[in-house]
Amino acid sequence: MALLNILEFPDPRLRTQAAPVSQVDSRIQTLVDDMFDTMYAAPGIGLAASQVDVHERVIVMDLTEDRSDPKVFINPEVSVIDDDLGTYDEGCLSVPGFYETVERPKVVEVTALDREGQPFTERLEGLMAICLQHEIDHLEGKLFVDYLSPLKRQRIRSKLVKEQKRRS
Repeated sequence: MALLNILEFPDPRLRTQAAPVSQVDSRIQTLVDDMFDTMYAAPGIGLAASQVDVHERVIVMDLTEDRSDPKVFINPEVSVIDDDLGTYDEGCLSVPGFYETVERPKVVEVTALDREGQPFTERLEGLMAICLQHEIDHLEGKLFVDYLSPLKRQRIRSKLVKEQKRRS
């Protein structure tokens, strides 16, 4: 298993729309395993393939502290079950060090394929619903900073660019 490089905002590759996975095979399963290793090492609770410069519709998530509930969503499709919005201070491995309040639907239903390519449908609530919507945004080329004011987004961009230059 390998640790993958996580793209950081404002990298333009984060704006690429992910293509559907045509076949869940050993290549996709290896990607899933590598994504879990990368997410846990970061550490994070969710990771979209777009964040590791693989532009296919694959998401991994695990909201537990002991890494006991890994979830895989391949080609996820979400529908809102309840229009009631919840706010959450979201962070992102591609926007390291920043947390901002974002509003999203609190209850959704997802239909996707699992790691073996088997279809499933699940109702998600609370943090799980928020996290999945955040990761699906990545597959669409969208980041949580897009929900912020232009001024806030520009401040975050400037700070990250400065930090990236310092590291290189």
